[in-house]
Amino acid sequence: MHMVAEPFVEPVEGDLTRTPSEESTLEKKTEKDNDVSTASPLDDIWAAEYPDGGARAWLIIFGGACTTFSTFGYINAWGVFQSYYTETLLKDSSPSDIAWIGSVQYSLIFLPGLVSGHFFDRGHLRVPFFIASALLVAATFLVGQCTKYWHFLLCQGFVTGISAGVVYGPTVAVIGHWFKKRRGIATGILATGSSLGGTLFPIIARNLIPRVGFPWTLRIIGFLLVCSLGCANLTVRRRLPPKHVAGGLFNPACVQKSCLHDLLYQRNCFFPWAVYCATSVGISPDFSFYLISMANGASLFGRLTSGLTVDKLGALNVIVPFTAVAAIMTFVWPLARSKGSFIAIAIIYGFSSGAYVSSFMLPMFHLGDIADVGRRSGMATTLTAIGALAGPPISGAINTASGGYNAVGYYAGSMILGAIVLMLITRHLILGKLWGKF
Repeated sequence: MHMVAEPFVEPVEGDLTRTPSEESTLEKKTEKDNDVSTASPLDDIWAAEYPDGGARAWLIIFGGACTTFSTFGYINAWGVFQSYYTETLLKDSSPSDIAWIGSVQYSLIFLPGLVSGHFFDRGHLRVPFFIASALLVAATFLVGQCTKYWHFLLCQGFVTGISAGVVYGPTVAVIGHWFKKRRGIATGILATGSSLGGTLFPIIARNLIPRVGFPWTLRIIGFLLVCSLGCANLTVRRRLPPKHVAGGLFNPACVQKSCLHDLLYQRNCFFPWAVYCATSVGISPDFSFYLISMANGASLFGRLTSGLTVDKLGALNVIVPFTAVAAIMTFVWPLARSKGSFIAIAIIYGFSSGAYVSSFMLPMFHLGDIADVGRRSGMATTLTAIGALAGPPISGAINTASGGYNAVGYYAGSMILGAIVLMLITRHLILGKLWGKF
């Protein structure tokens, strides 16, 4: 009689009687359970509804507003520093050379966006954000000790611009993690930080420099940045986990769609020239420099207004008409001759330009998955650096060559109108029509 050996079954803790078929079924079930336990948490997070509000989400917006206050708000005070350098510290340098400091500063705030946005998508936010915040504060203190042109170009141009860019770069992408249906109002509130800073910093600098001197004015501004950037570092956080996306640092499809109008973005690069125009027609310098604060204050209301409307009408449907008004004001300001006319232009220009500032990044959210929103927004801001770098020096050269401000206004207004045309072309290429919710 022959004995048939039963196949060996690996003992399983708690059950020693499973047959091979039962074991196979158990293995498949275990593998399925393991797959679910590994993938489900991340999938659930990415598929979950956006908060679109709540204490934590609005705290993110508060931190983002502190970021824009410390970066664009501070940099928008450049007009006061440019005048002071022209009259005192750098009076041996040409106005065009001095304008390069502000131009480098303003363009470099956009340039690091591509790298910092890509780092954000990979999950790296807190360490770069903190290091750049510390560099921005340190550079502000060092500007107060500068005495030569290359000192200012290095500290206030390069270091301030790059560090502010690394801080600002991922801020818009963070909104994409916390808001979807209410992104317009979220970005509008976020952008009010730069309006508030652009209103306060010029007033602070203009009033403190004669009283406490230039070095201590920069130290006081530095301490303000410590407070605002400290709040930003404590509150700005990601909501979604990092997710691998193909394409590396660049996404050619998004570059093609976004580059057209971003190349001509030069919003506030021109408005300081309106201050010099006011001074040239007999308006006192003490009053003229408040025009920058007036424009930034009006811009705050423009940003909130556009934020309330873009979620319903679409970003470009709001940006285009408001930007057209800003272009008209840019054509008109060289013709102003009285305080009242300059105040009216400053308020209308500030309000209308605020719509672009708060909304120009919103189309980036619609060009791909939220997993690489940092890369897309970074590409948009990096392309913007080209227009921001070229704008002020070109305006300065035109002013020097023409001997007046009329040609500067015509050039600036034409560039803004050109940007509007390219925005419409961009939407036509994407949607196939010039009017739509985009």
